Amino acid sequence: MAVTDHTPPQVSRMSGARALGAIAAASPLRLRFEANWKLRVVVLRLLGAAMILSATGLWLVQGAGADAEMNLIRFGISVAFLLTGLVLMTAHEPEGQPEACFDPVRRELRVLKRDAQGRPRTVLRRSYDTLGGARLSAATVQLFEGDGSLLIELPLGSAAIRSQLRDQLSGAVRILT
Repeated sequence: MAVTDHTPPQVSRMSGARALGAIAAASPLRLRFEANWKLRVVVLRLLGAAMILSATGLWLVQGAGADAEMNLIRFGISVAFLLTGLVLMTAHEPEGQPEACFDPVRRELRVLKRDAQGRPRTVLRRSYDTLGGARLSAATVQLFEGDGSLLIELPLGSAAIRSQLRDQLSGAVRILT
C-alpha cells in the first residue's frame, strides 16, 4: 500500500520557509569588507612588468649615444624603474581585511579584524536593538544608526546570503526599502 502526502503545496512551502528561517537564525553570517583587490593586484602586476621591461628598454634605444652623463642618468632611471617594478610585482592581496559577523544567538553585529598573530579581535560590537535600520539591495547591505546616519555598508556575495541576512534581521531590525 502506497502512502501519499495530501498536504496542500502552500503548507509544505510554509514549513520549508520556517525550516530555512530556523537554519538562518541558528548559524552566524559572516561578510567580508571587500574592495576589488583581485583587479587591483592584476593591474599592479601588469604595471610592474611594464616598468621592468622599460628599465631594460632604456638600454636598447638606438639614439642614446655614448655620452657618459647620459649613461649615468639612464642607469639611475633604469634602476629606479627596476626597483619600482619589483615592488609592484610583489604586491599581494591584503590579509587583514575586517570581517562582519551577524550573530543570531546574541543578536548582535560584530566587526572582527585579525591581529599580527592571525587571531580575530572585535573592533565593533552592536546589538541589533541599537541599530536604526537596514537597507538590503542586490549587492550591498547598509546598516544605519538610530539617527539615520550610515553605520556600515557591506557587500553581499549572492542572493542566498541576502535572503539569509533578511531572515536573520527581520523582527530585530527595521528593514528599509
